[in-house]
Amino acid sequence: MATSQLNTKSHFHARSNSLPSRSHPLILQCNEHLERLKASHETSSSSSPLSHKLGGLQDLHEGVEKLFQLPLTQEALHRESQEKWVDELLNGSLRLLDVCTTAKDSLLHTKECMRELQSIMRRKKGGEAELRAEIKKFLNSRKVVKKAISKALANLKGGSTRKCSMPLANKDNQTVALISLLENVEVVTLSTFQTLLHLISGTAQSKSSSWILVSKLMQTKKVGCSKLADEREFAQLDEALQSCMFSQTSKFENMSNLQNQMEKVESLVQDLEEGFEFLFRRLIKTRVSLLNILNH
Repeated sequence: MATSQLNTKSHFHARSNSLPSRSHPLILQCNEHLERLKASHETSSSSSPLSHKLGGLQDLHEGVEKLFQLPLTQEALHRESQEKWVDELLNGSLRLLDVCTTAKDSLLHTKECMRELQSIMRRKKGGEAELRAEIKKFLNSRKVVKKAISKALANLKGGSTRKCSMPLANKDNQTVALISLLENVEVVTLSTFQTLLHLISGTAQSKSSSWILVSKLMQTKKVGCSKLADEREFAQLDEALQSCMFSQTSKFENMSNLQNQMEKVESLVQDLEEGFEFLFRRLIKTRVSLLNILNH
């Protein structure tokens, strides 16, 4: 699934210059986060390792969560509750939760299989037959993960390229700023989730620049991802599993490589799980706030 389908760059360009100068400080702060993400996506020309944190995206969603507590946001949503952009906002919040859930489930599935295989390798009981059976089980599990991710990515196609179709000329500056911000938040979040889903599934994306975006997003605080050094960690794990099952080379060498790769992925999974859990909680809170505002 090409990152270009999410059309992050063009969407940002269309919105970023139209924001009013007298927006609420929190709206401006959120847009500063978005501008940094936009700049990192547009100006980076070479690949850099995924060695930072999910802090940029987390900070953005913390800001959005606070934004929904503001009276001006609640008043705008009440006033605009029958407008198409509010329906799109509701649909978008559900889409973000669905994708985040797919990522969390995929990581959990992979982690559980790794633990079972590592347990057998440590015990050294049951012989080669049990070990090969567990490796085969792991490979089948990875197929399940890839299928779920492929379905999620297919569902994303075109979802984040939407733009508000309602005319904005008759809306006040704060409402225009709010609409623009919330649209762009969905775009950049889906784009980042897409990139990370490709990472977890071990599939390459069509443009290496998509990795630049995540690398730049993964800065500042909160969830450490110091082991995010190579976007191919999951793909290399799949290769190591295949080698143990089918390679005719040294069994010891293959098993050693598999063990080393599982250790790398284990650390990576832990960091990603924490990051997705943090974001999932914020997405839940934001959706609950939105529904509460619209239902009162």
